[in-house]
Amino acid sequence: MSMTDPIADMLTRIRNGAKARHEQVQMPWSRVKEGVGRVLCEQGYLRDVSVSGEVPKRTLTVRLRYTDAGDSAITGIKRISKPGMRVYSSSSEVPLVRSGLGVAVVSTPVGLLADRDARKRNVGGEILCEVW
Repeated sequence: MSMTDPIADMLTRIRNGAKARHEQVQMPWSRVKEGVGRVLCEQGYLRDVSVSGEVPKRTLTVRLRYTDAGDSAITGIKRISKPGMRVYSSSSEVPLVRSGLGVAVVSTPVGLLADRDARKRNVGGEILCEVW
């Protein structure tokens, strides 16, 4: 069965895993999902992102990050650009998430970047999701 929005599926798995206090979540691999995971890992929302398995059936494993008190590092996660309505932004209009306390993942010609990096490199693109 084909999936209409695999990035939304990834974000939902992360959201549900964090609420259930799982150590890690697994999902089918794709380059975009791995890129989103790596951006969130660089920004401190995830502990680690790894790929396992053979080429036709790879698996992406995302290790979730929690505070010392046991709270998830991800308070909220939201899909912005959807298959039915894509959301693009120029470099000067890349949104601030929660007044700079969150991060937006932007798909640019340079690759997947955090909103801060996109502004710094002066590139725009598709706003994939917001995390805070």
